[in-house]
Amino acid sequence: MKNVILLLVSFTFSLSIYAKNESQPVYVEVTGKGKPIVLIPGFTVPGNIWNPLIKNLEKNYECHIVTLAGFGGKEPITFPWLPKVNESLKNYILKNNLQNATIIGHSLGGTIATWLAVQKDLKLSEIILIDALPASGALMIPDFDPKNLAYESPYNNQQLAMDAITFEQTATAMSKGMSTIKSEQERIKNWILEADRQTYVYGYTDYLKLDLREDLKNISIPVTIIAASKPYGEEMVKQTYKRQYANLKDYEFIIAQDSAHFIMLDKPDWFLEQIQMILSSNK
Repeated sequence: MKNVILLLVSFTFSLSIYAKNESQPVYVEVTGKGKPIVLIPGFTVPGNIWNPLIKNLEKNYECHIVTLAGFGGKEPITFPWLPKVNESLKNYILKNNLQNATIIGHSLGGTIATWLAVQKDLKLSEIILIDALPASGALMIPDFDPKNLAYESPYNNQQLAMDAITFEQTATAMSKGMSTIKSEQERIKNWILEADRQTYVYGYTDYLKLDLREDLKNISIPVTIIAASKPYGEEMVKQTYKRQYANLKDYEFIIAQDSAHFIMLDKPDWFLEQIQMILSSNK
């Protein structure tokens, strides 16, 4: 009997490990009919951030709303996180024959959209990037070299070891710079707190390591970039995007005045109007 119990415990433990290893990198909900649009949110953010936009788009478009593993209550996956997310989205597009899709991505979601646009076996229609850069690490880290970024680092270890109170204080401080609206800052903070901590820490390392600046030369489809003016001001924003996207042959550039990073939350009506205009002009 003892051996049977041990066997059952071992089997249950093995199933648990297997289930965790087999968790999917992306989760996609589909609504609406028409030309496909894939909507990818930013870091820690669930796909339902797009709900106000989708209510308007689903009348004429088939919307594929993405939530990334480890965020929005979804199960985490083993690392490396971002390469698996990228490949999973690429496979999703191929499997579902979304070759003519428009990709809309915010922040990290925009970086992923850029990665998808440089894949030779994908024939996308256009990408719309919301406050997104091809190499965030190069902007944030002096003497940037992706090879120097590793999961095991004093900063990452500190983030993982933070108690709940300290981590909430950190999330609160971060959220204040991401939206101009107090209630939306609270939502952003909660998304950070709800994220799987290891995905939050190691996934961000994956994010910073990704440098697509050279790959931009291979993009030939229409690209529209919508950038927030806050907190750095219009001139600095223009300079940053001009440097980061120097290798992109052609793109439309729009600045969201008086908006922070979460443009769709700070200026929802204006944002909807811009998206509708972009989609109409590239039909």
